[in-house]
Amino acid sequence: MNKFKNTIFNTNSTEKFNDAAIEIFHYQYQSNELYQEFVNHLKIKPSDIRSYNEIPFLPVGFFKTHKIKSNKKAAEIVFSSSGTSGSIPSKHYVTDISVYQYSFRNAFEYFFGDIKNYCVLALLPSYLEREGSSLVFMIDDLIKRSENSNSGFYLYNTHGLVKKIHEMEHQKQKVILFGVSFALLDLVEKYTINTPNAIIMETGGMKGRKKEIIRNELHRQLCDGFGVQSIQSEYGMTELLSQAYSKANGIYNTPPWMKILVRDINDPLSIIGNNKTGGINIIDLANYNSCSFIATQDLGKLHNNSSFEVLGRFDESDIRGCSLLVN
Repeated sequence: MNKFKNTIFNTNSTEKFNDAAIEIFHYQYQSNELYQEFVNHLKIKPSDIRSYNEIPFLPVGFFKTHKIKSNKKAAEIVFSSSGTSGSIPSKHYVTDISVYQYSFRNAFEYFFGDIKNYCVLALLPSYLEREGSSLVFMIDDLIKRSENSNSGFYLYNTHGLVKKIHEMEHQKQKVILFGVSFALLDLVEKYTINTPNAIIMETGGMKGRKKEIIRNELHRQLCDGFGVQSIQSEYGMTELLSQAYSKANGIYNTPPWMKILVRDINDPLSIIGNNKTGGINIIDLANYNSCSFIATQDLGKLHNNSSFEVLGRFDESDIRGCSLLVN
């Protein structure tokens, strides 16, 4: 990793985060031609930027049409979004995969502790059947790093998955099950599962396989089906190298090197106050090799303690595998 590693993963104060964000903004303005053109088009002078709140956010749609890179290196891996049939996928040209690994490994430890304490199970059929999924890449790494022989992916072997969950529950082994929404619903509709000590982590997305339902109803059905008190969630996307996590009720928190802002729906250059619904802007400092400042097509609300909710998507945006649920 380059000079930014120590800076971005040690942003333990607002001041340090702001300094790192400003430094990366100037770097990307100089090294990313598309981002520079975007900033210039807005008639914004980089020298006038004093706070991360003032940094221009690149619309996420550019990842569909351009190679978003802030260096001249060849991509070590290209992640792509699933999209829907006929839609243009987003592509993230990752020139240093070790940054992604460092980011998601440290984020997991930040929220859940040592990965070696867990049996990591994954029910991600729609993602396993295609190449280029950043989610599959992450979970595959977590499975390996758990060093637990019971960890693994389950495609259509749901009977084996349920048997494994019950086995781990009996052994009092900590379990974290990552699953797309429709697959988790299919599982609890077909089987009786009682695993009150497991972490059930839904990663979003009905993918047209089931009728869309509100998050509260989804989580109620999954809580009943798995016998757990709450359903946890992961919020990430192809265009990012960091994830936010929700422990309950769809309230997400970010690791220290990631920050959420909310923009005015009618004035996308204006950042609005807390507890108001608007478009979600994301600062992902780990994204310094592409673009760290992204205006997503998700709608959300930021709370006073910096936690946030995802409330849906802009009507005109493509439906994707992440964040499809609405309140």
